[in-house]
Amino acid sequence: MTTRSSVLTFLGAAQTVTGSRFLLESNSGKVLIDAGLFQGQKQLRLRNWEPFPIDPSSLDGVVLTHAHLDHSGYLPALVRAGFNGPIWATPSTIALTKIVLEDSARLQEEEAEYANRKGFSKHRPALPLYTSDDAARAIAQLTEIAFNEPSEVAEGIHAELFPAGHILGSASALLTLASGRRLFVSGDVGRPNHPILNAPAPRPAADIVLIESTYGNRHHEPQQNSLDRIAQVINRTARRGGSIVIPAFAVDRTEVILHTLRGLKADERIPDLPVYVDSPMALAVLDVYRNAIDRKDPEIRLESCVGDPFDPGRLHEARTTAESKALNELSYPSIIISSSGMATGGRVLHHLYRRLPDPRNAVVLVGYQAAGTRGQLLAAGASTIKLLGRHVPVRSEVAVVDAFSVHADADEIVEWLAPAAGPETAYVVHGEPTASTALAARLHWELEWTAVVPNHGECVRLD
Repeated sequence: MTTRSSVLTFLGAAQTVTGSRFLLESNSGKVLIDAGLFQGQKQLRLRNWEPFPIDPSSLDGVVLTHAHLDHSGYLPALVRAGFNGPIWATPSTIALTKIVLEDSARLQEEEAEYANRKGFSKHRPALPLYTSDDAARAIAQLTEIAFNEPSEVAEGIHAELFPAGHILGSASALLTLASGRRLFVSGDVGRPNHPILNAPAPRPAADIVLIESTYGNRHHEPQQNSLDRIAQVINRTARRGGSIVIPAFAVDRTEVILHTLRGLKADERIPDLPVYVDSPMALAVLDVYRNAIDRKDPEIRLESCVGDPFDPGRLHEARTTAESKALNELSYPSIIISSSGMATGGRVLHHLYRRLPDPRNAVVLVGYQAAGTRGQLLAAGASTIKLLGRHVPVRSEVAVVDAFSVHADADEIVEWLAPAAGPETAYVVHGEPTASTALAARLHWELEWTAVVPNHGECVRLD
């Protein structure tokens, strides 16, 4: 009998930021690490509709690093195609993934219905990638795995999760094969100075390392500089009678923004404007974070969470569609926080449609904007942007402020990787080609690692 090699296949997040999917196959089992959606450019989004490369029912399980859509959002499609095994995740990731998947399915259904009603889709009819029923089935398969407790996730494959400090519940995963070979998957690595979460746990030694490179060629500006700039934008906009729209990821980014606005108001650096959170998903996530603070979750930086750290004063929660639509009629300066963070969908599209043509207003982009997204086009200075089937002029101020990024930058990644023994090979993933290539070069020259940027679909041996 021939013994088959253990192999790793890069089914996503290879030379692109989104679509995290890594397939680990050994003699005894098959495990998928993450099942994320591709986002951004059309040729990437189309990958979401392609048949999964292997029979999903042959998978023994999925190990989920965290709840963000580009890591978890493909799960309902995978289940719809036949996967019926456990989806292993930390308790907080399970709580957040339920919210993310329910919202993703609802949005896809709503956007398909809206496109059909307005007639601007070239598909007849426009269909969602998956439905709320598919999301419910995926949620039912979520299975708890605690931090720092090795668990068998398939025959001969054990997984141990370590806090990654990126969002609540986020993890790096160490997978150990029956042969003793160890594969470490970083997931998304948080920053050492996250205002709410503790720093990422130290990296364990492993034979093979997968490391994210979202900011692999960039450095975050000093936080004080970013705080100065967002305070200046808010003050300028308020003086001219405009409103500030902040597209924000519902998971963690909204919480960080609210925490920051609370500090700026307390220091009297910005005026006392009403703050509207217009995202049912973000408000549900806010409750998960508040519960974690109340129970003193070990992930939480409790010294930063006195009182309600997410209430900057005059906080309004827009939960219903009617409450969201009412924000279109605001005639006084205000701050509107709405998802999605890269303006790829969600309620923020309606706020941008309404506010972008007015030069009194401002849009503040506070996170990574993947290539091809509306957020990236705005950051690049686009004079028009297509929203809800129409081209809209961009006359408002657009500011890019990365103080709110919860991804480690290039220096922070290298500093986090360096202490443990180097691997045989590091595969640099989850970044645009220039970012991944730059980080691979640093790992080669500074740490003397063999570092490779894999291709989409590439398969490598682990034994």
